[in-house]
Amino acid sequence: MHKPRQIRLPGKPLTRWIVALTLLVALTVTAVVGWLVWAPTPPSGTADVTLPTSGQPATQDLLQRGAYLARLGNCAQCHTAPGGAPYAGGRGIATPFGTVYGGNLTPDLETGLGRWSADDFWRALHRGQSPKGRALIPVFPYTSFTHLAREDSDALYAHLQSLPAVSHAPPAQGLTWPYGTPWALKVWQAVNFTPAPVVQKAPTMAMSVERGRYLVQGLGHCNECHGGRNIWGAPVAKQQLGGAVMPGLPWYAPPLQRTDSVHQAVLDGWSDDDLASFLTQGRNDLAVASGPMADVVHHSTQYLQAQDAQSVARYLLSLQTPSPNPTAPHASKLPPPSAAKTAGAHIYETQCAQCHGKQGEGKADAFPALAGNRAVTTDNTNNLILMVLYGGYGPSTATVPRPHGMPPFLLTLTNAEIAAVISHVRTTWGNRAAPIFEFDVHTIRNLHSPA
Repeated sequence: MHKPRQIRLPGKPLTRWIVALTLLVALTVTAVVGWLVWAPTPPSGTADVTLPTSGQPATQDLLQRGAYLARLGNCAQCHTAPGGAPYAGGRGIATPFGTVYGGNLTPDLETGLGRWSADDFWRALHRGQSPKGRALIPVFPYTSFTHLAREDSDALYAHLQSLPAVSHAPPAQGLTWPYGTPWALKVWQAVNFTPAPVVQKAPTMAMSVERGRYLVQGLGHCNECHGGRNIWGAPVAKQQLGGAVMPGLPWYAPPLQRTDSVHQAVLDGWSDDDLASFLTQGRNDLAVASGPMADVVHHSTQYLQAQDAQSVARYLLSLQTPSPNPTAPHASKLPPPSAAKTAGAHIYETQCAQCHGKQGEGKADAFPALAGNRAVTTDNTNNLILMVLYGGYGPSTATVPRPHGMPPFLLTLTNAEIAAVISHVRTTWGNRAAPIFEFDVHTIRNLHSPA
């Protein structure tokens, strides 16, 4: 009787074992990826037992609340191209993985959300899924929006559906291969994202830490800029609001909670009113919003209702509990050479003192004090260098429509002179932070273009 042919792996016994194990691992990985990519997803418009399906009638109150929530989520800034129709998409957002373009949020049937249901919209926010089950690119911050209550999702959806429909297809996503492929996004979600527990109703207690936590963690998506990320660009749980250099930019979003370094505690000594004023007016007696934060204030947080602004302030300040072993302020171990110190003092006297004061005391309602300013002594000096190089204005708000600005010194001062004057500010009037060096300025100058 003819025996069936046996399949033998090539090579010696040890080699055969290695080949077999390699094939086993490859098959396992293929099976897992296949499951992630082709796992069934509830089709659009059908019930999902883990998600509430309570689309609300579009009453006037619901539409007004949705418009308010869209402001707090800063939706228009990312989903409006320069010179384009509001919410029609097309704005490019640079990331380390390529450029992502905001989608069309108007109710156009072909290029927007016109065919989306309230359940579809909820799944996008809560699970990061399109109506067909495709994993969404996490530049859309569903890692934060997953905390949004269903009733707020419905209000936001109703507002977007009430907008004029605009036929506009944004450019194709410009992510480097393979980051934008369906299987890569599915794997990213499987490894880096777990939807938050479903919440039906949002906390409503006025001026409460609970309400502030809900706004900061969810629609405010503060952690997307102020939190650390891993090599795949995913938020790191242990670095929530811990401060980070913004993806694709040299701007530094400082920590919003206490760290082990006193220099990093930028909100130390702030009151509820100080922080609420910063969020709604873009300034207070201690600081002025600048860089990307000025845009956030202009487009979003200036519209916070007074009680919500106080709630956010109370929550963020509740995170400032002193560390049991904070790093004490220390004089620099690397003081600048005396010549540089003298040069820095001279530059400050001729270029800076007129606005910021001879003793760094600043001018009320105009220019922030530099003495004792945590933004000046913070460990990361990117923002200081950027402001001296390129200048800038605080945000224009309803209460401060014409903010004061700072002139650029890009063409006026050399890298060495900028390093000297910043080092002078960081080591004078009781400020006891480390100086910076010419190479630090050179690095930022060559990394960043104001355009």
